[in-house]
Amino acid sequence: MPKPSFIRSPPCPLAKPASLHAKHHPPPNDGLESRPCSERPISPVMVAARPRGRGGLMKFGLFYELQLPKPAGEEQWGPEDEKRIYHEMLDQVELADSLGFDYVFEVEHHFLEEYSHSPAPEMMMAALSQRTKNIRLGHGIVLTPPGYNHPARVAERLSALDLLSQGRVEFGSGESASEMELGGFGVERGLKKSMWEECTREITNMMVQTPYQGFQGEFFEMPPRNVIPKPMQKPHPPLWVAASRRETTMLAARFGMGSLGFGFETPDELAERTNEYYRIVREECFPIGHAINPGLAVLTTFMMADSDEEALRRSANGPAFFSHSLGYYYSPASGGRHQPGEKNIYDDFLKQNERDNTMSARTGFIKEDEIRKGEPEDEVQRALYRAARSGTAVGTPDRVRETLKTYEDNHLDVMIFVAQCGDREHDHIMESIELFGKELLPEFKERHEAEHGKWRAEQLAGIDYPVNSSI
Repeated sequence: MPKPSFIRSPPCPLAKPASLHAKHHPPPNDGLESRPCSERPISPVMVAARPRGRGGLMKFGLFYELQLPKPAGEEQWGPEDEKRIYHEMLDQVELADSLGFDYVFEVEHHFLEEYSHSPAPEMMMAALSQRTKNIRLGHGIVLTPPGYNHPARVAERLSALDLLSQGRVEFGSGESASEMELGGFGVERGLKKSMWEECTREITNMMVQTPYQGFQGEFFEMPPRNVIPKPMQKPHPPLWVAASRRETTMLAARFGMGSLGFGFETPDELAERTNEYYRIVREECFPIGHAINPGLAVLTTFMMADSDEEALRRSANGPAFFSHSLGYYYSPASGGRHQPGEKNIYDDFLKQNERDNTMSARTGFIKEDEIRKGEPEDEVQRALYRAARSGTAVGTPDRVRETLKTYEDNHLDVMIFVAQCGDREHDHIMESIELFGKELLPEFKERHEAEHGKWRAEQLAGIDYPVNSSI
């Protein structure tokens, strides 16, 4: 039996004329909704439907890997450990929502035993949609190569979650680079970026076209179907992409997507990226979806207390183990040879810390032992100095305020805190969220709104694409 002749959409080249780019969006019944943004008139309905934020100020969120180290000296976790961290996350985000945090982002990862227990973020987001009122629920990110998730299933889940949450979904996408995940799902490393692009583009089409016109591409094919439900946000939830490298941040700009900076950038590194990102949005953007979401988000580790020393103590073995486990699973030398279920990498980490045994090593800010020129000799003060240089939000409210102000001065749109990591305690995370929410968040929400809003308006002046952004 001959195969049906589906509509074929070739991969989208960057910086092509809009007339060529239009080939990648086969026109639906009205010939409008599925054309590229550069060829569609600005729709008052689409612009009016974008998420309404306070606009123009740096916003704040929480980030979750649901990391769970194995107990020291044990081969496996305790029977209640996984349930515990799931319910702790729900409590933490519910508190953050009540205090006015803007976002929560959760990853999708598979098989990374001591790095992430978050294979189904849509389940956590659905639970949070019923326990929170205002905080935006971010996929940070969905793995969109079809070996992980069929594009139609992603579109369906996003739309259903958007309806459940009353239009609070953020759609971050990516591809992963760990051998555990790529090999586990049979995703070819050299093709994963192309898979991500093809599938992410079609996911946005599925949320817009009624019915979806079908697709025959390089990596997946599908006959015409009406992909339902449709999302509450029109044309689709705001788009983000995981960006741990500068090149991906600029790719995000070219595709009209927000950049989820997973590379833990310092304020100085951010300044250069910000200017180039917004220049590309203005001059070289050919959107991957039907509306753009210009914006830069950066991750940083987060722990607050009434004293700097206490904040450092509570941070020990948190971000340091986060970095250690990330390096283990993503390194071809170690992650590629990992034997599932057989290794306790937290034990290895603790042994390494016994050798290094400095506050800076335990807190993970800078690994080197030696005191560098200009650094304080006191161990605690040196760790705080290195924390500040790394752009981390660790310390008292006064210290964290100064760190965040440097990001604000460099026009960061969204700061995302990594609080749940390593063996950090739930009570300490809750106290940090409450301390920030009561002592610093109101100040940042009220201050510099006009200044950052004016700057952002200048960066986006002259852009005629529909904008769907919660920033």
